[in-house]
Amino acid sequence: MRPAIGLLVLALGKLVGVGVATVMLREERIDNVWLHVAIVLTVGWAFVDIGLLAWRRRPENRTGALMVLVGFSWFLGPLAFSDVTPLAVVGLSLGWIHAALFLHLLLAYPRGRLNSRPARILVGVAWFDVTVVQVARLMVSPPSELDPTWVENHLSVWESERTETVLQVVQDGGGVVMIAMMVGLLVTRWRRATPPGRRVLAAVLPAGILAATLLAVSILLQLTGSGTLRAATDVAGETAFAAVPLMFLAGMVRSQARRSGSVGGLVVELGTRHGDVDLRAALRRALRDETLEIVYCRADGRGYVDAQGRAVDPSDLPRGRAATEVARGGQTVAALVHDSALRDDPSLVDAVSAAAGLALENERLQAELRARLDELRASRARIVEAGDAERRRLERNLHDGAQQRLVVLSLGVRMARNRLEADPAGAGALLEDAGAQLELALEELRELARGIHPAVLTDRGLGPALESLVGRSPVPVALERLPATRLPASAEVAAYFVVAEALTNVVKYASASKVTVDVSEQDGNVVVEIVDDGVGGADPRAGSGLRGLADRVEALDGLLHVTSRPGEGTTVRAVIPCGS
Repeated sequence: MRPAIGLLVLALGKLVGVGVATVMLREERIDNVWLHVAIVLTVGWAFVDIGLLAWRRRPENRTGALMVLVGFSWFLGPLAFSDVTPLAVVGLSLGWIHAALFLHLLLAYPRGRLNSRPARILVGVAWFDVTVVQVARLMVSPPSELDPTWVENHLSVWESERTETVLQVVQDGGGVVMIAMMVGLLVTRWRRATPPGRRVLAAVLPAGILAATLLAVSILLQLTGSGTLRAATDVAGETAFAAVPLMFLAGMVRSQARRSGSVGGLVVELGTRHGDVDLRAALRRALRDETLEIVYCRADGRGYVDAQGRAVDPSDLPRGRAATEVARGGQTVAALVHDSALRDDPSLVDAVSAAAGLALENERLQAELRARLDELRASRARIVEAGDAERRRLERNLHDGAQQRLVVLSLGVRMARNRLEADPAGAGALLEDAGAQLELALEELRELARGIHPAVLTDRGLGPALESLVGRSPVPVALERLPATRLPASAEVAAYFVVAEALTNVVKYASASKVTVDVSEQDGNVVVEIVDDGVGGADPRAGSGLRGLADRVEALDGLLHVTSRPGEGTTVRAVIPCGS
């Protein structure tokens, strides 16, 4: 809220209050007029002033705005005493608007929003009761001596005592029922609230429930005709009503004091703590939330880990839980997973987070180290398994391919030698067949060697090796960019096999019509990107190929990222350091 708008609303509240007081003081039929004026001004100005303060502090929260509306609507009722007919009509027809707004405020507290269907229905019925039913009741009431204010009824168009009685029972009885239902909802909310949630609710709900209950008692007394007791109940109810914004203000002051104490205590504890002091326990004490947990942002920005290095997702939280990110130097270092009620005091959470930023960053580094160690152990195990599997594959390929051809070749040479003198022509045919078998065996050995480490990569570099690789692909491949110079051997090998595995997956699974391969040098890294227009849906965790590539790339302190939404193709992007 802009300061000028806030000052304008504040001044308007004062002027409206003075105007209403003037109207009341001119009316001789009001008993104890100065007491009533004092109550009207105290309640109205308290709601407007404190509501403006809350609205300015937290403009995204509607509680402050609702309090301001309650304050202004409170001033409408006394306008019924005005000798200016339009003002009197407003006072008569809208004099109970503040009751519906007050019910709305209590049910929407602390965030200013109605989050349940019963609450929205109850507020809607309340608005109907204080507007439509109120006006209908006035239209069938006598034009003078309107109970209980004894003012002139300017809305009377048709006198019907029976209809008025029915509407009065509907309005007043419905009001009592709505108040009872509201109290039930609020008590249920209190019972289900966590300790942090109850601390927030305690600022408004007790006084609000008391004021609403006294209003219900006053309505019942009006129906029974007990005037003296009703007058006392009205004064008590108005006092409780005035206490609501004052309790809210006291809650803000307590929150500020608690914030200062929590932050100060946390700073002292972190400044003197030793390695055996639990940071999580210190934050729990500062925020008074025994359920608080800490998760740490990975250095590469790929998610969060807990204190043991296990991957967690703070965006997927159960009902009643919330996460607040903690940043240091413009970079997110951790997130506090806490009771969602603490979102109603964001300044406390922000202050505690800022005070613990350095300690959380240190803890994050330790959690990151543990996560990297866990990944290293898993990567080692996968590399060992992959090595064993590759050796078994080589043994199987040699046994089933080149080895069998060499056995056949050996038999053919032996048969040719035995026939050389007796059947030179037959021996020549056998030798010719042996030569063909030898060429096939050599080709299979070359293909096998190319799968292990292509000679062209060693001899001529990454560019020619990739050109040779894409030339053998059954799917059309476009080479966008290639390195102009030779790269370190480890980077070239990793980049080559990233492209090779990605193209193999495209041929096997993607059903793609085209593939684009781009290899460039950026900031001391070689960046490899393979994009296809296939079916997508690739999961690096589901197969050993991409997972093995990730291990190979991460062994060089690089990163492999796969984006593969169903129906949108697949992008494999590897960033490999070019260290020697």
